[in-house]
Amino acid sequence: MNLILLGPPGAGKGTQAKMLIDRFGIPQISTGDMLRAAVAAGTELGLKAKACMDSGALVPDEVVIGIVGERLAQADCDKGFILDGFPRTVAQADALKQTLGQLGKSLDAVISLEVDTEALVERLTGRRTCRACGQGFHVRFDPPAKEGVCDACGGELYQRDDDREETIRKRLDVYQEQTSPLIEYYQQEGLLAAIDGMQDISVVQEDILATLREAR
Repeated sequence: MNLILLGPPGAGKGTQAKMLIDRFGIPQISTGDMLRAAVAAGTELGLKAKACMDSGALVPDEVVIGIVGERLAQADCDKGFILDGFPRTVAQADALKQTLGQLGKSLDAVISLEVDTEALVERLTGRRTCRACGQGFHVRFDPPAKEGVCDACGGELYQRDDDREETIRKRLDVYQEQTSPLIEYYQQEGLLAAIDGMQDISVVQEDILATLREAR
């Protein structure tokens, strides 16, 4: 099962990806993971990526595409994979299609988790993290027993800078700008399945599995 998982920050991609990993025994692959692995392995493409990252420049598409190809060719992707955070542009989607063709693979489905913007803002701005142990909480959905205090270790809970509302709205705007063309692209390819991410987690899971059954 070869999948792309689309969805804005806070849509629940991580939760749903874990379910798919457990069910199908396939790896979840993010652009960041691939870049770090290639750099650590010291491959030619990894060294090019490292030079860009060290200088603060964006890693060029051709390097990212090459690293994606290297990763998807590995044995643990033989049964399938979940791509998370890639592609981000139509140009990358075209290059991915070509790369998969060279590997004798193709996409089975592109799952887009759709969640109302205000619900996303509430989900993300309500997150709190323990400074001491890293345990996560949510002021509404998973509050600590005592406000501002970690249940696990008694440490101080704080709101990360990237969970502040202004930052969240900017991230959501960027996602919308980048992803809208991709949604249209994969609709035209007949691969896109839009799933209502506002539903209960288990219902979202069942909708995804029903989509994948149809795609097989």
